[in-house]
Amino acid sequence: MITPRLLLLYVADARRSAAFWADLIGTRPVELSDTFAMLPLRDGLMLGLWTIDGVAPAATITGGGGEIAVAVASDAAVDATHADWSARGLTILQAPTAMDFGRTFTAADPDGHRIRVYHPAG
Repeated sequence: MITPRLLLLYVADARRSAAFWADLIGTRPVELSDTFAMLPLRDGLMLGLWTIDGVAPAATITGGGGEIAVAVASDAAVDATHADWSARGLTILQAPTAMDFGRTFTAADPDGHRIRVYHPAG
């Protein structure tokens, strides 16, 4: 079995993206340069932000090609997170709504990476 330890997102500006994500998730980068930033998540998982023009082999898909999904404790927490992120000026792609898997909304980071917040149904 493999154990993923680093989730990479390709970004236009590593420092700008690091500031966005650090504010959003409430942590500081453990590594930061003009081309790469790394922020700790949980359980040893790290979020890497790599400036796209330095990616090798070259990336063909950027923001919007997948999602980072974040589970929260209740439907009310979905709505509260949506209100907070809207007030912060995040781009909201989908307002809070009920879907077959639970209550959810979707936002985007500055590079168009989708962030889904959800409370699982049932």
